[in-house]
Amino acid sequence: MGMVDGKVCLVTGGASNPGLGHAIAHKLAAEGAIVVVTDVDAEGAATTAAEIVAAGGQAEAWEQDVTDEAGWDSTLAQIQTQHGRLDALINNAGIAILKTLPELTLADYNRQMLVNMTSVFLGTQKAVAVMRETGVKGSIINMSSVAALVGVPACSAYAAAKGGVIGFTKTIAAETAAEGIRCNTIHPGLIDTNMQRQSSVDNPEEYVKLNAAVPMGYMGPPQTIADAALFLVSDLSTYMTGAQMVIDGGLINQ
Repeated sequence: MGMVDGKVCLVTGGASNPGLGHAIAHKLAAEGAIVVVTDVDAEGAATTAAEIVAAGGQAEAWEQDVTDEAGWDSTLAQIQTQHGRLDALINNAGIAILKTLPELTLADYNRQMLVNMTSVFLGTQKAVAVMRETGVKGSIINMSSVAALVGVPACSAYAAAKGGVIGFTKTIAAETAAEGIRCNTIHPGLIDTNMQRQSSVDNPEEYVKLNAAVPMGYMGPPQTIADAALFLVSDLSTYMTGAQMVIDGGLINQ
């Protein structure tokens, strides 16, 4: 038996490989979940789902823009029609535009808030409504970052959005705890993903400094974040809500 047998799980931003959503989708499916992978990159999401199916898991892929409320309504309605329930939402989709304050434009700031924070609000609101309607004691995981916990140069707008995710998640956890719906954040450090590789181009000096500062001495693989997500989706974490899981090789423990 898997740790999440039969649980219906929605993972946003699951196209990029290597990426957190891709790894999380694979891990949940390997442990018995029925995984719905969404992304604005429909082809990439389909590839992730196809990989899972080829490995013997259950997965399907849909195109979704997480900044669009109608898209969320459609996605959740389709999940209810096909599966009758939603056990877990992993709000993973995100972007990073790394610029220092003088370089950062209002458009850059607004775009990061929309993709990294507003999408979390929309997804959480819609998922909680479905879980309440169906009586599911579900799990919502909102992806934050260590950038929300310590100051990282060139990350101001990104950090603002990810910091907002923390406060939002804690509030929702307080609002839904009595119903058995759990809402937690994961805070990845330096993880070897396509987004992180792009940051080495956008912000090379800070990237080198951060890598050198990781006490464990290496950049973490996406699997480490997938393992945390599995724990939060599974019944091993039923008494855990409003919590922050920091997975960073000791980076912020300095």
